[in-house]
Amino acid sequence: MKNLITCLLCIVTLAASSQNLRTNGQSIVNEKGDTIILRGIGFGGHMLQEGYMLKVPFSGQQYVFKEHITKLIGKKATEQFYTRWLANHTQKADIDSLKSWGFNSVRLPMHYNLYTPAVEDEPVKGKNTWLAKGFTLTDSLLSWCKENQMYLILDMHATPGGQGHDVNISDRDPSKPSLWESRENQEKLIALWKKLAERYKNEAWIGAYDIINEPNWAFTGTNKNGIDEQDNGPLKSLMVEITQAIRSVDTEHIIIIEGNGWGNNYNGILSPWDDNMVVSFHKYWNNNHQSDIQSYLDIREKYNVPIWLGETGENSNVWFTDAIRLMEENNIGWCWWPLKKLGFNNPLEIKVNPGYQALLDYWAGKADKPSRKEAHQALMQLAEDTKIENNIIHYDVIDAMFRQIKTNATKAFKPLHIDQTATINAAHYDLGPIGYAYYDKDFGNYYISDGGERTPWNQGYTYRNDGVDVFMDSDHNPYVGQSNPGEWLNYTFTIKDPGTYAISVEHQNDSEGLLQLVVNNKHSKNTRLKERKEWGTSEAANLQFQKGENSLKLLFLKGNTNIKSITLKNIK
Repeated sequence: MKNLITCLLCIVTLAASSQNLRTNGQSIVNEKGDTIILRGIGFGGHMLQEGYMLKVPFSGQQYVFKEHITKLIGKKATEQFYTRWLANHTQKADIDSLKSWGFNSVRLPMHYNLYTPAVEDEPVKGKNTWLAKGFTLTDSLLSWCKENQMYLILDMHATPGGQGHDVNISDRDPSKPSLWESRENQEKLIALWKKLAERYKNEAWIGAYDIINEPNWAFTGTNKNGIDEQDNGPLKSLMVEITQAIRSVDTEHIIIIEGNGWGNNYNGILSPWDDNMVVSFHKYWNNNHQSDIQSYLDIREKYNVPIWLGETGENSNVWFTDAIRLMEENNIGWCWWPLKKLGFNNPLEIKVNPGYQALLDYWAGKADKPSRKEAHQALMQLAEDTKIENNIIHYDVIDAMFRQIKTNATKAFKPLHIDQTATINAAHYDLGPIGYAYYDKDFGNYYISDGGERTPWNQGYTYRNDGVDVFMDSDHNPYVGQSNPGEWLNYTFTIKDPGTYAISVEHQNDSEGLLQLVVNNKHSKNTRLKERKEWGTSEAANLQFQKGENSLKLLFLKGNTNIKSITLKNIK
């Protein structure tokens, strides 16, 4: 009986704490009237795979990827892979982790075909069949969000027919009519949103309906992705119809709209046609100055409507910190992209198993065709590795997104307490902002702002997401490489016994290098690192350390030095 009462109290407490979101002037508020700044992340790759997230060397639509693996392992095994992928990729442990890290919302990029068949696949022409799979997955995700008191934003990422010429985003098949070329596709999308609204109208932890992700289509303009559209009439008309369908069954939840040209071109679309509407914008690869978001601030002021950074990311930690700080200073909610993929610049990384790498090599024409058994095992292992417990957690990304927007203070990458001797991995320099934990001359991708090429920041594309170039050796151990004069790394640790410590460096140099070692920002010593074609260790200096916390800075003065580790040994 006691357990029953406790359970009922938990249910009552959860229900009482649930807070429907709505708009109030330029703010998003809960039922208490408290302003809510949405701090979210998108689950790209879950219901909708994009080729770049899978590192494929061919066209990146999900249906193309599916065709390639079907040729290798057959239809039945392919369906088995997708069943496992959907079950593993997003689980309760993901939501629990996001809550503990500081997120309060998630954005679910939905593929319509998990909820309803394509128009051409309907058993009865003109009728809508509803599929349980998508709704069941969404129900599970919502239940985990409820438990963590986090908002779930439903995002129609792949519409019937596809909403743009950037075909990877919506899994669009260009040989078939797009969303804009088929009234049947539009009617299916409208019906799907009504069905979703009917199902979730009473769910307080549904944060909003993001009705069409990143439309990019030329209606009258010359740019095929709709950047120069001046009217956007078909887009506005369809969004109005979707809004009306939602409002016929759900008058409570926020509706989020996105402009043309990947969500940012609002010519001819505004003013808002609903009193509970949020204007979204997406932001990639440009600068993080007030002027870079001024047009959206102007929309907020002109129409007295909240704005929301609905999608952003795919950059360096420096860029992340600057962008989030800019949003927070302007009271704008944000949603990062994505939570996980096969790649290093997100909170979670899905590992590339050797069998899947062999598949990628085969598709790229670099290796022989694997057997059906080998391909199947590789793909099932890939699906298994999408689980968070099998992911690589990039705590440096999380630190940049939350702690570093508030402070320039650094902290140890991993706690290190030195008794008599210890070896520090060179890639374990401190967590913290550029100029405080490290300095590197290349620290972000700003190719839209500077009009140039996409620029890497970590040229090793692995392990950490700062400007520091981290590579893997043949044994998959990280090391810092391509260090240019003027760049530096800082390490924080505690010393049990103060005194003199001999410092040695494991390094590789194409030519002689010059390194300055600085202790606690006070005492320094220069050391020459002779040319080493292979990895080796050199004695660097004998330096004094105090009891308790210490810092050691490695400043590169000359040469292109690769460093794998630093060893400290008490000699006095």
